[in-house]
Amino acid sequence: MADRRSIEGMWLRQTFFRWLIPAAFALPLWLFVGWIVFGASPWALLWVLLSAPIVFVWQLIVSLLVRARGTVRAERAVSWLDIGVIGAWHVLVIALGAFDGRWWWPLFTLTVVVGVAAMWVSLSQLGREAGSRVSLLRTSSGIGYVPVPRAEAPRAATEEDIIVIHEKTPPPAS
Repeated sequence: MADRRSIEGMWLRQTFFRWLIPAAFALPLWLFVGWIVFGASPWALLWVLLSAPIVFVWQLIVSLLVRARGTVRAERAVSWLDIGVIGAWHVLVIALGAFDGRWWWPLFTLTVVVGVAAMWVSLSQLGREAGSRVSLLRTSSGIGYVPVPRAEAPRAATEEDIIVIHEKTPPPAS
């Protein structure tokens, strides 16, 4: 049962990994489509024109930070924390595209806060992986680790460390 859940979880995490880059294009496009479909005011178009490029760039940065992690590259899957925070941000951006004036401003504020949290979570996970003494590579076939090579200070040679080999040469032929 646990194996089946981990396989299903891996499928979801890999699918979200593949969604990150297309999301940078789909989410800003949805803001334009939502403005048209829901018949928002011309003032809302001003917010779309301001926020769509920000969503595009922010999503690209978050995607690149996530993809920069060694574990994400090895598994081609994001973490559950990524799915939770970045996924919540995507849902909020999609909800913004509905342009309902009664709750648009609080939703906009919440979207900005969760977007900043997504960036923070991505940076902290990248920093945690990059700063570790041992780089962990998790693959679908198991877990392997490769220790980071340590720089050792050169030590002075002692009498015990020096080995001298005397070669016996045959006498020259006359």
